[in-house]
Amino acid sequence: MTFNYFVSFFFIVLGLFCIITRHNLFKVVIGMSVVDYGTNLLIVSIGASNKGTAPIYAEGEILPGTWFVDPIPQALTLTSIVIGACITAMALSLVIKIYHRYGTLDTREIRRLHG
Repeated sequence: MTFNYFVSFFFIVLGLFCIITRHNLFKVVIGMSVVDYGTNLLIVSIGASNKGTAPIYAEGEILPGTWFVDPIPQALTLTSIVIGACITAMALSLVIKIYHRYGTLDTREIRRLHG
């Protein structure tokens, strides 16, 4: 279980490193996606439980001591995946438009251009 936390923090740090240090807009968008994936893994890992069962039951199936997994983190993660895919698609479309307008994806060169 702690391995998931380490991997999620690694993804978050790796994505932030890409966002901060890279000057290519495409790599910045990929870094944003990696941060999103790391956050989703963290949310699912926090909500996971080894001894829990799915919260789907019929009448009479609940026994004393039955432990259910919380479905809220899974629902939030599913929503986050959809929103993250839409944001990535929108960001990539903006990167394409910037490339067509300025002819480069380097943020240092785009800042120097005024037009």
